[in-house]
Amino acid sequence: MVFKRLLGSLGIGGPTVDTVLEGGPVRPGGSLSGQVHLKGGSSDFDIEQITLELVARVEAEYDEGEREGVVAFGRFTVGGGFRLAEGEDRSVPFSVTIPWETPVTELYGQPLGIVLGVRTELAVAGAKDKGDLDPLTVGPLPAQEAVLEAFGQLGFGFKSADLELGHIRGTGQTLPFYQEIELTPAPQYAHAVNEIEVTFLAHPGGMEVVLEADKRGGLFSGGHDAVNRFTVGHEGVEHRDWNAEVDAWVRQMVENHGSYGSHGAPYGQDHGHHDGYAHDGHGHGYGHGHGHGHGQDGHHRSGPSTGAVVAGVAAGVAVGVVGGIVAAEVVDEIGDAFEDEEG
Repeated sequence: MVFKRLLGSLGIGGPTVDTVLEGGPVRPGGSLSGQVHLKGGSSDFDIEQITLELVARVEAEYDEGEREGVVAFGRFTVGGGFRLAEGEDRSVPFSVTIPWETPVTELYGQPLGIVLGVRTELAVAGAKDKGDLDPLTVGPLPAQEAVLEAFGQLGFGFKSADLELGHIRGTGQTLPFYQEIELTPAPQYAHAVNEIEVTFLAHPGGMEVVLEADKRGGLFSGGHDAVNRFTVGHEGVEHRDWNAEVDAWVRQMVENHGSYGSHGAPYGQDHGHHDGYAHDGHGHGYGHGHGHGHGQDGHHRSGPSTGAVVAGVAAGVAVGVVGGIVAAEVVDEIGDAFEDEEG
């Protein structure tokens, strides 16, 4: 779906912009390519600059509760410095590299409920206007897919995914928000944890995997959060026993009484969002609503087991996935949320 808008600041007769992204999902740290199609208005216009902005729907926690808003996390100048003649059709190709920490919006071809978009802004005759908005689809890196696949094979189920405003202290996080993928516990761990939240912080050299477990309380003690961080590389993903590694991660979290890093060093008590993820107030323009769900399409690795994460989708959400209904709803949410923000 493409949103075409007349440049409101120029009034009737101004140029229009239609940005078309190349098909298929992009990967974190990968290239996003496409074309910005311009249509001249009722007179000549000087196109000073064409800018693409990556935006995301993000949740923020406040004393009065949670709110959702739009946060920009990437900005690229892809053209400009030319005159667009009256009625002229012109296309400007682009290819930009998206941040390594860009959230994953789909797994095995099904949406996770993460809402990202590419917003096109034109600077024309001294005025700026956001002329086009398109949904951005991001698939997982091989290492991210392998970790989630292992959770699925171990019996964990998908619960939800969202973006949280703030920073995880002690990590190399660079974006103003982080993604949390919430999983229901596998049967063998159901006695010890209520849920596990997975956060990926990728970079060119590898990836940090931050796990937070909501641990159940005992007869004489209350429950608490345990947070661990592990580091993996991008190379040799197919040669590692991910089931054994991920199971060891979970066992370490369940058996440890405190929160520790990947090498046993103290990780700090302020990493879980219940214990003080550092929220620093980025973001603006608040909206509402999100969805979730995912399945499989055999993109990287497929088979019955890919999916206990996939099979863990709540029944009502699974129904919504049929026929791309969830995907359509997510696109609509992008339009609603960003139009609210722009209005």
